[in-house]
Amino acid sequence: MPELPEVEITRRGILSRIKGRTSTGALVREARFRKPAPKNLSNLIQGQELLDIERRGKYLIWRFEHGSIVSHLGMSGVMRVVNPLETPPVKHDHIDLNFGDLTVRYHDPRRFGFLVWLDESENPYEMAEIRKLGPEPFSDDFNAKDLFASLSKVSVPIKEALLSGKHVVGVGNIYCSESLFKAGINPFVPANLLSKKRLEKLVNAVREVLEISLQEGGSTLRDFVSAEGEKGYFTLSACVYGREGEPCVKCGRPIKRAVQAGRATYYCSLCQRMTRGAAQK
Repeated sequence: MPELPEVEITRRGILSRIKGRTSTGALVREARFRKPAPKNLSNLIQGQELLDIERRGKYLIWRFEHGSIVSHLGMSGVMRVVNPLETPPVKHDHIDLNFGDLTVRYHDPRRFGFLVWLDESENPYEMAEIRKLGPEPFSDDFNAKDLFASLSKVSVPIKEALLSGKHVVGVGNIYCSESLFKAGINPFVPANLLSKKRLEKLVNAVREVLEISLQEGGSTLRDFVSAEGEKGYFTLSACVYGREGEPCVKCGRPIKRAVQAGRATYYCSLCQRMTRGAAQK
């Protein structure tokens, strides 16, 4: 599933090629998504300049002169900038957003994503899905003090709390495992037993891991490519994710794998041990 780094890389890639261009229409080959795509999308955006693309969590907000597109890549979505004359559509290329000789092509085999239109009277940030999101990881709102307060009554394991998106957005399964390893926190420790000092380490680790992923183009496990069609290589430098049985880069002990809330969790039982100090307030 594309997470925050992959969505941000997609946003930057599209903006670098398309920002300031005027739409020449759209082609909706398939409208059945988690939220139905407007079949009249071409009429809605044709003749409008793309002013900007903003990101909130894993949602992209495309600002046009008289309205906005809100899109989500779902489980398997990819958006690429292509020359439509040189790149014919293939199976699961469901929507084209056209800007003269360039097209933003939305490819989504599982169709768990969506692309919807909001007119200029509607605020995208008031959408139910966006309004409930936690703080952005690179914002001042994501800090140890506020995180401590947010987790004070949350007794589920810290990894599950992070994945919920309520306390910080965009820290997906890969980045969560890596951040917890970097902070030396066991993924199974109850969230409300972590001290502000340890949460400070976690906040810094989350930002560092996400920044490295942005520099390395995100993570490609199966489907993701950037707007330029390039794969991400973050998983090649992962310390724990996908490395079950391999030696820990810090202590040499074999990396362990467990299933936590239906997701694979990778950790070092020594560097991330469950000690009294790890949970001490």
